[in-house]
Amino acid sequence: MTEVQHAPAPGLVPEVGQLAPDFELLNQYGEPVRLSDYRGGNVVVVFYPFAFSGICTGELCEIRDNLATFADSNATVLGISVDSKFAQRAYAEQEQLGFDLLADFWPHGAVAKEYGVFDASSGMALRGTFIIDGFGVVRYVVVNPRGQARDFVEYRRALADLE
Repeated sequence: MTEVQHAPAPGLVPEVGQLAPDFELLNQYGEPVRLSDYRGGNVVVVFYPFAFSGICTGELCEIRDNLATFADSNATVLGISVDSKFAQRAYAEQEQLGFDLLADFWPHGAVAKEYGVFDASSGMALRGTFIIDGFGVVRYVVVNPRGQARDFVEYRRALADLE
């Protein structure tokens, strides 16, 4: 078994092999979602800057259109932005997103800060992706620069490596 390091200090991006910081946020329906409730299955945590923005919509719709890829890898997708639950709900309904969008609204960006992907100068989350295994350990991390979309092929590779 791989040695697991403790969770990172707040503000640092968790590294592969570290425990993912646990969190609880409200989804688009106002229901609490806790990361640790998904132990036993894989979780793909996708931080994105804002609902209704161009690159974010393209990325989340690509996930929507390929949800079977995640299900085949026993993975749940959780999208997180600093938008309110109300904006998340309108966005999920407009784009027909069949996975939870979580509101890291207040305290503003607290979970994004815990994952080291909060951009304080603009008040938004960066495009950070974390694949977490059934033990709560980070197995894949990528943080894309502002304006650069994620590569969906990388998700597939990372999920395949978990099997």
